[in-house]
Amino acid sequence: MNVFVLNCGSSSLKFQIIKTGDDLMEKNEDITLCKGLVERIGGPAMVSIKVNDKTVLDTEPVLHDHTQAIKYIIDWIVSGEVSIPGIKSLADINAVGHRTVHGAEDFNSSVMITDEVIASLEANVELAPLHNPANIMGIRAAIEVFGHDMPQVAVFDTAFHSTMPPENYLYAIPYELYKKYKIRKYGFHGTSHRYVAERWREITGHNVEETNVITLHLGNGASMDCIKNGKSFDTSMGFTPLEGLVMGTRCGDIDPSVLEFIMKKENLDVAGAIKILNKDSGVKGVSGLTNDFRDLEGAMHDNPRAMLALNMFAQRIKKYIGSYMAQLNGTKALIFTGGIGENSITMRQMIMENLEQMGIIFDSEKNKNFKRGVECLLSADNSPIAVYIIPTNEELVIARDTFCIISGIPCM
Repeated sequence: MNVFVLNCGSSSLKFQIIKTGDDLMEKNEDITLCKGLVERIGGPAMVSIKVNDKTVLDTEPVLHDHTQAIKYIIDWIVSGEVSIPGIKSLADINAVGHRTVHGAEDFNSSVMITDEVIASLEANVELAPLHNPANIMGIRAAIEVFGHDMPQVAVFDTAFHSTMPPENYLYAIPYELYKKYKIRKYGFHGTSHRYVAERWREITGHNVEETNVITLHLGNGASMDCIKNGKSFDTSMGFTPLEGLVMGTRCGDIDPSVLEFIMKKENLDVAGAIKILNKDSGVKGVSGLTNDFRDLEGAMHDNPRAMLALNMFAQRIKKYIGSYMAQLNGTKALIFTGGIGENSITMRQMIMENLEQMGIIFDSEKNKNFKRGVECLLSADNSPIAVYIIPTNEELVIARDTFCIISGIPCM
């Protein structure tokens, strides 16, 4: 089955066409036929498409909306201008899988998209005002381009965390507010956390019940997950992605009274104060420089605030590691993923320092000599708890779930 995987933002979309199926999934040999990115939808857009990681299209057409963007991509792909194995016409695309950010409490797994599913997503827009409208827009655009007969599946970032127990997902506010307004921890990046945990299990030969691991999805947006018996037991992001770790521009955990204090002192409304916490805080706000960790690492030895920002990022992660290890009472592994987790030698070293008493013996030489894009073990041979890098692949999860839902077989 060839699955068109779609991840829509308000003015952008990322896509991949992935060939998957029972035999390919069993051997972990799913094939990415092509992938691409469309940015600045709404006018002169920027379109880039790659085949075999080589850019085969780089152009700037005028695309007024997501429907035009998807149609432009599909028309080019089936044009034959560049040979894409197994794709000669629209009929060679068998299904569409959508990355869908927020399923609230309505969806605890991936689902076939129906009118009722779209209505539920629309009803939950207030829980994810920055993401769900774009996801809905992508779904409607795909229906318009591919037609109503094309099977389409929604894969939710929040679904993996639906297994959290109430003592971990509830806030200590009046229970009636939870019941009335669905105020609770939902968690995000679930598709990534799920993938690396499942991949760790494949690499190591452990079964689901032995999958007691801590996953660290570290990028400009960053979150951690405490996975117990193969299921999400606790996670760092909350009602929104603002809670939890220090991030690129997000503050993470903070005393709620700070919000009121900022509003009074800066004469801001709620939206203005939340913008500061979401867009102007994190390592960008602390350093006064940037949210690009590569630039911060380059400046850390000469700029005290750059070093402070990186130390704060690492320290918050250490706190969550300790918390999650206490909840697991027997941690098998820590798994780094995401742009920073996979690529930053410096940040991994900062996070892993002085954790020997917790059973984590980190091998600095392995860390320095890692290969980008490759799964690797970073802990010492005698470390009771293993430390891995496992590059994430959310698109592959979406493609596989799409195949499973359409085929009527259980998702992993």
